Amino acid sequence: MPEPDPERTVLGLAEIVLWTRDMDATLRFYRDLFGLEMISEPDFKAKFLSAGTGPGGVPQMIVLFPHPQEAPAFPSDKPSRVLHHLAFAVNPSRYDELQEICRTYGLNVRQGIHPVLPDVRTFYVDDPEGNEVEVIARQEQNR
Repeated sequence: MPEPDPERTVLGLAEIVLWTRDMDATLRFYRDLFGLEMISEPDFKAKFLSAGTGPGGVPQMIVLFPHPQEAPAFPSDKPSRVLHHLAFAVNPSRYDELQEICRTYGLNVRQGIHPVLPDVRTFYVDDPEGNEVEVIARQEQNR
């Protein structure tokens, strides 16, 4: 796939903000399991986690925002949710290891086939709030 044109208006994704009722569990999922780096101060209300540096030096972030306790519960059935899923591109050499770590954490690891990219591997897990997270990597050349 060619590099994006630097003259484009949108160069990439900067952040995805997720509501969470259980900040500690959700933070452990994204920070400890997936290795995202906390870039906000620990006592800041929202937790800003960097997945790497994007175009123009802007971090690619997952932001965890506390859901108001008085607000209604999240829908438990996936078709009622607003977010279908989010995806992390991972290092192909770490794909199998991460998949095994997810299983070790007790997550339900589901396999997938990307509908547009034929040369990738994918699996899916759910975060503590029930948001589906896809893990995607290019096929390694020696596979």
